[in-house]
Amino acid sequence: MLIGPQDTDRAWNQVYRAIEHRTAKDLCLKTAVMSQFPVGVQDFASMFVQMQEKRHRADYDPTEFLYKSSVSADIQAAKAAIAAFKKVQGKHRRAFAAYLLIRMR
Repeated sequence: MLIGPQDTDRAWNQVYRAIEHRTAKDLCLKTAVMSQFPVGVQDFASMFVQMQEKRHRADYDPTEFLYKSSVSADIQAAKAAIAAFKKVQGKHRRAFAAYLLIRMR
């Protein structure tokens, strides 16, 4: 949304890797800001937080046990959130990307 299509090489790769997941999670949890975005963006942000927390438990908690059916349901939920996000007007997706990547001053 900020740089253009993936085939723009270096600039696209730099932005693609620029997001810091912990910062993004913290920003997605700011309800006062997130409430200003359309529901599709809010749902995507909520799913991002949920999936990040589950990934951390899976990676770092040796007692965490996952069922294939549960993981499959999470994948489907994430796909649905992404699909809904892609239906949101570009200006809102662009604003969300800027919100996550660029610090306010």
